[in-house]
Amino acid sequence: MALLQLTTAGCVSTPPDNSNPPGADRNNEIVENRGADKDNWWDELPLPEWAAFEQLPASDDWFEVYRINDAIYAIYEPGQFELAISYLVVGTEKALLFDTGLGIGDMRKLVESLTDLELVVVNSHTHYDHVGGNHQFESIVGLDTAFTSMNAAGRPPAELAEFVSPGWVWKPFPAGFDREEYSSRPYKISRIVRDGDQIDIGGRVLEVLQTPGHTPDALCLIDRENRLLFTGDTFYLAPLYAHFAESDVQQFAHSARRLASLVSEVDTLLMAHNVPVASSAYLLELNAAFASLYNDDEDFILTDGNREYDFGDFSIIVPNNFRKQKTVE
Repeated sequence: MALLQLTTAGCVSTPPDNSNPPGADRNNEIVENRGADKDNWWDELPLPEWAAFEQLPASDDWFEVYRINDAIYAIYEPGQFELAISYLVVGTEKALLFDTGLGIGDMRKLVESLTDLELVVVNSHTHYDHVGGNHQFESIVGLDTAFTSMNAAGRPPAELAEFVSPGWVWKPFPAGFDREEYSSRPYKISRIVRDGDQIDIGGRVLEVLQTPGHTPDALCLIDRENRLLFTGDTFYLAPLYAHFAESDVQQFAHSARRLASLVSEVDTLLMAHNVPVASSAYLLELNAAFASLYNDDEDFILTDGNREYDFGDFSIIVPNNFRKQKTVE
């Protein structure tokens, strides 16, 4: 997950020794198709925004755990390029885990150190960095899409080797982890949900919002009572990926429009990469950004054959020929 320049003051945890990432020579050309300014991405760490939250002990050094509030924990994986964030939301009867991360560290052990409640997993979508720990859990909520089913079947080491290769990881792997055997292990979806379905964990209800675009099975969770929106990869403060083979720029634009309509109902966004929290005002900026992609005079840079449009705190990456393929309605 390529980083944009961040300006908030402060510091959190111990800065990594970035002088010699495992197997890397500081020439990060191996990280491709992820936008500009990705070389030596580890130099931006630690990200200062995390200093606003209490850091808790983690059962596994691969993770960092932060208390967002009394009921929400952010589980952060800063050792790998995606800087993935999963969220544990604790109710009075159950706990909901929004994404299970990369599958490098032991997610179940970590979550069980934070709560002894029955667990239900919901994935923001089924890319490898969000379902890596799914196989450790029995109760998994998912959408009924072909993309979801394909990824639930797992992905072999050959398909994921890139993401644990030199240039993608600076932090030592956990004991017992074998980079050569890294895979996305199969898992079973126990409950199909659709747009508007609610998940009641006791004292807190989260509603499913389908937001396709980044992937066909992308979704957000809205906590209307507490005015929170868990955005997954539909929005975060870094390059947004609308250029993958499974992505759809027009659907992403429609999802952005839908989320913008919720800005009066939501105060806070909880995001899946880089930094955890942002104002819901960004939903209006996201909608305007997608609309502007169809303007002929909008500036972009070409990165790895894709167009990257910069909107300040985030950017959007689209295929170089997307205007020829589709027009916005």
